[in-house]
Order: sequence, then C-alpha cells, then structure tokens
Amino acid sequence: MNPASSYPNHQTQEKITVAAAPIITAEQTSTAFGKVNPYAHGILPILLVIENGTGKTLRVDLHAQLEDLDRHHVEAMPPGDVVLYQGVKKPPPIPYTSPIPRKKPKGPLNTWEIEGRAFSAKLIPPGETASGFIYFESNFQPGFRLVLDGIKDAATGADYFFFEIPMDK
Repeated sequence: MNPASSYPNHQTQEKITVAAAPIITAEQTSTAFGKVNPYAHGILPILLVIENGTGKTLRVDLHAQLEDLDRHHVEAMPPGDVVLYQGVKKPPPIPYTSPIPRKKPKGPLNTWEIEGRAFSAKLIPPGETASGFIYFESNFQPGFRLVLDGIKDAATGADYFFFEIPMDK
C-alpha cells in the first residue's frame, strides 16, 4: 500500500489524508481480487486509504456515497451484500418461516476477497494508515466524486469535516 498522498485522487484536511482509487481494469481487479472481477458484474470497487496525521486516535464509522455530475447519489454496498449480489435486481423473496435455516444464494462474487479486503477499520491510531475496499453498484463515470463522512476524534467524539474526493484521474 502506498501513502495516501501518492494517489491521484486524494484530499487532506486537518492532517487526515484520504485517497480513493477506482478499480476498473482487468489488471487492477486481478491484482486486488484474483480471478473474480467485481466490475464485470456491475460492482465498482474503490480502494480507500486513510492516513491519520492528527496525533489523535480516529474513530471511523464511514458513510460513503458516489455523486455524479447531476448530484445523484449512490450509497456504498455492505460487503456482505456484494457477496450475495446476483448482477440484477431481484424482488425480495416472500417471507417464509421454516424451522430449517435456508442457505443464502451464492452470487458470482462469493469469494473471501470481497469481504476480506473490504475497508473495516473502526479505529486508526495516530500516525497509522488504514485501507480497504468500498463497493458501489455502479459503472465508473468521469466526474464522480466520493463523499465520505463519519470520521471522528475517538476521545471527544467530535466530527471531522466530510471529504469530497474528485474521481477524475
């Protein structure tokens, strides 16, 4: 993992640097996810790198959205939903109560890499960096912005200003 400031799409505020790199080419996806290609199945993975230069521990409860040029928002998908993703929207199954637990359907993205490499840091100590993937049901478009909030000072609970990272590069 490279320093957050080395990525073309990064922003620094109050000594916190956040970088975002969309993973869209076959080479990028094979390096990050092996044989599975989330982007080919309609899921846009974005590598997120957060570098804490504040001297304080950060509490991270991220809320991530992609915003297009028309200000439409796409919410990030939980990694557990990506694993179950079938590639098309299906209506939810009719509720059925059975004493026998049903298996969840396996989607084409049901591999350990999806959840295992997801961004999962809850605390980032001073001077440390955390990284992982966040996922969106979207194709990449020039002009996207990644909007992140939910980074707080762990001791006081004070929010840091949200990050808005242009995804043009």
